[in-house]
Parts: sequence; structure tokens; C-alpha cells
Amino acid sequence: MMRNWVKPIAVALRGKKLAVIIVLILAVALAMVLLLTYTPKGIDGAAGVLDNFAQCLAAKGATMYGAYSCPHCQNEKAAFGDSFKYVNYVECTVETDKCTAAGIEGVPTWIFPDTSAGSAQGGRKFVGEQGLQNLAEESGCVLPAGY
Repeated sequence: MMRNWVKPIAVALRGKKLAVIIVLILAVALAMVLLLTYTPKGIDGAAGVLDNFAQCLAAKGATMYGAYSCPHCQNEKAAFGDSFKYVNYVECTVETDKCTAAGIEGVPTWIFPDTSAGSAQGGRKFVGEQGLQNLAEESGCVLPAGY
């Protein structure tokens, strides 16, 4: 048996229950749509801002050697945002033979082919997180304004 003060509340809510349920269903549906359509854009906040830069690095033969578990590798990748897909990348936890052949002793490591005569072991090697500015200076690739 309901208490006297509970009965009027239950009667009042009975008519509002359907409206509350509909609002909740719409809110959940909207949240799902937003989550499913959201694409992270990287640090730069805009997809593709660094596409030309990343493509330039790839065209010049620059390669990044890294590992999934390496936080510095993740930082380097994140700096490119969506444009990292254009970077020549070797995952050393998967392609160990390539990393061994390239003489990789730590990650991240960037290797730039050296076009000068008598270059040793395939080019210039940069160990550790380099950042976009240093990669631009070493490669001659141009960063967009503001980087």
C-alpha cells in the first residue's frame, strides 16, 4: 500500500514517464551519433593541415622507426595528426628485421637518406623525439605557417 504523500506523485509522474523516456532515448541516440562520427584531428586541430609536409618527408625518403608502446613515438605521431598516414613508418615491434637492418637501437628514430657521397649506413640518423620544426630543418620540407 502506498503512503498518502507518495500516491499523488506517482499519479503525476505516470503521464510524464513517457515524455521522460522519449527524451532519454533521444539523448542517448544523439550521443551515439556524435561518438560514431567524431574523428580525432590531432594536435593541429584540423585534418590534413600537415599533409604536404608529411608527403614531402616521404618523398625525400625520411622514415620513422617506432613502437606502439613508446610514448615519445606516440607524441611524434600525434604532432602530425591525420597527416601521419603519409609518413614512412616502420613499427619495430612487428617489423623487427627492418629495424635491425637499419641499426635501430632506440625509438623513435628518424633516418634521412644522405645524398652526399660516402654516406654511412644509409643516411643521417636522429634518435629521440624530434618535433616538427627539427624535421623541417633536417629535411628541407616546409611547415605551414604557425608551426
